This record gives sequence, C-alpha cells and structure tokens, in this order.
Amino acid sequence: MIQCKDCELCKITPAGVRTFMCDPFLNIKEPECIQKWQLIRLDMLLATYRQMQGWQQKVAPLQDKIFKYMEREMGEIDESDKWKTDDDEQEDEPIL
Repeated sequence: MIQCKDCELCKITPAGVRTFMCDPFLNIKEPECIQKWQLIRLDMLLATYRQMQGWQQKVAPLQDKIFKYMEREMGEIDESDKWKTDDDEQEDEPIL
C-alpha cells in the first residue's frame, strides 16, 4: 500500500499542510485510497460538527432568553383574550 506522503498526488507544504490532488472518482492509485478518503471526510465532518456544537453552546443562553420572553408574551396574550372565552362558557351553562 502506497503512503500518501510518497504519492505524487499528495503535496506537502513546508508548514506541514497536506494537499491531496487525488479525486476518488477520477485518479485513484489503489483501492485503499478510497478508504483513506472516507477517513479524511469523516474527520472533516467531525471537526465541522464540533464547531457547530461550540457555536450552539455560545448561542444557547440567548435562545433561552428568547424562549422565556416568547412564553411570557404568549401568556399575556392568552390572559388578555381570556375575557372572550369566559362569556362563552357562561352562555353555554343552563340557568336553573
């Protein structure tokens, strides 16, 4: 199995950053290259997911405040509309 560092489709910068010129749909040297691509993509997905989680943790307190505000506003609306339903309930009750 060829190591990526030895493949002509992999470029390594002096800073140590690897750039892969291979494309799993066009120019793969070995079947193991597809497995390596899958691992690279899974690692990228995991890094993106972790960043998204970090951002969500930063936004969570603000979301909680917004939800509480909305619940309070909806409660006040229900409270102000309560007079409409109270009259309807009294009309439905038979008078003895």
